[in-house]
Amino acid sequence: MIGILDSGLGGLSVLREIHRLMPQHSFLYIADSAWCPYGAKSYDQIHTRVTTLVDHLIQHGAELIVIACNSATIACVEYLRANYLIPIVGMEPGVKPASQITTNGKVGVFATEASLAGAKFHRLLNTHAQDIEVITQPCPDFVTLVESGTLTGPAVEAAIQQYITPMIDADTIVLGCTHYPFLKNTIAQLYPDKHLIDTGTAVAKQVQRKLPTTQRITAPPQQLFLTTGSATHASQLLPQLCPEFSAHQFSTLSENT
Repeated sequence: MIGILDSGLGGLSVLREIHRLMPQHSFLYIADSAWCPYGAKSYDQIHTRVTTLVDHLIQHGAELIVIACNSATIACVEYLRANYLIPIVGMEPGVKPASQITTNGKVGVFATEASLAGAKFHRLLNTHAQDIEVITQPCPDFVTLVESGTLTGPAVEAAIQQYITPMIDADTIVLGCTHYPFLKNTIAQLYPDKHLIDTGTAVAKQVQRKLPTTQRITAPPQQLFLTTGSATHASQLLPQLCPEFSAHQFSTLSENT
């Protein structure tokens, strides 16, 4: 089983790519919606939440963990890899592909405050962006909009226009949070001249490479959804965010589970 966790529903953008590539595999997805968003939390808070959820996923059969959250990856993926025996796959803002695609040498990065402040992000810049201009922009409203199921309309367009203004000259924009790909179509409609970088497909390919060869495949595969927030709300949004799972429902993960 593949275990996937995120601060909320944004990680579903990664799950859908994993499912497209490996539909035969079972998964357990946890949305830590009671603590969403992670982007404004301290690293200690994120660390505590993520390790608790990782333990839960392993206890329920996960043989590989996907940290489908850039903030959580920045905060604790190195600790997880050092202290857990199973493969841990994290997220990484697509600075490298953006630096290769840009034609005018200007790249914008939409991300959370926690991601932008992390040493891991600055190492990415030092490694892949020395010869380009990178403009970063925290986008807290994006997470709120996606978590409410608002993917189009005036509020979304206003937020996009606000956040893109500092990087309006960039020809390439990195969607550095797993919530943001759900707004990709609206961003593309407003700014069709921008190249938008989403790393969900790359993460899915990494999961495929890292899966243990002993991974058990059940027929039919188990597809389980848990949330620490409102199971009703998450279940209502699931068909909108991932129509391929419209027949599924979220269940509540209690804090003492």
